[in-house]
Amino acid sequence: MIKRIGRFFQERLQPSEGGGHEERLRLATAALLIEMTRADFSVTDSERVAVDRLLREHFGLDEAQTRELVELAELEVKTSASLFQFTHLIDKHFALEQKIAIVELMWRVAYSDQDKAHHEEHLVRKVAELLHVPHSAFIRARDRASGAGR
Repeated sequence: MIKRIGRFFQERLQPSEGGGHEERLRLATAALLIEMTRADFSVTDSERVAVDRLLREHFGLDEAQTRELVELAELEVKTSASLFQFTHLIDKHFALEQKIAIVELMWRVAYSDQDKAHHEEHLVRKVAELLHVPHSAFIRARDRASGAGR
């Protein structure tokens, strides 16, 4: 089963000539948001709700699509050794604006339980660096998210 899931993500996350960038962005983004919920070693209901809501709103998904995306992302995160597979694809294939949006979504998850932990901030910083998001954009994304999350 793990190999089947790995093949699914490999097929979905790899670049293709025919497009599919939006689908790959959704999968990689969902995986990073799931990682964000686990950053402080305690996944809260408010974080789960925030991930579902943010994915649904950001990508215009219905509830069934969101549920499927989250389930697949959770499975991928469990079998993933590092963030690199997600951040590398995003960094290589997506515009700076999309990368900044992902960083902001991660901040929104961090603030969703009203308790931004040090581990959460560390993870967002690490992802922002791997995505080559300028520090000033990282700070603006944090400020927007902190205002929206309270």
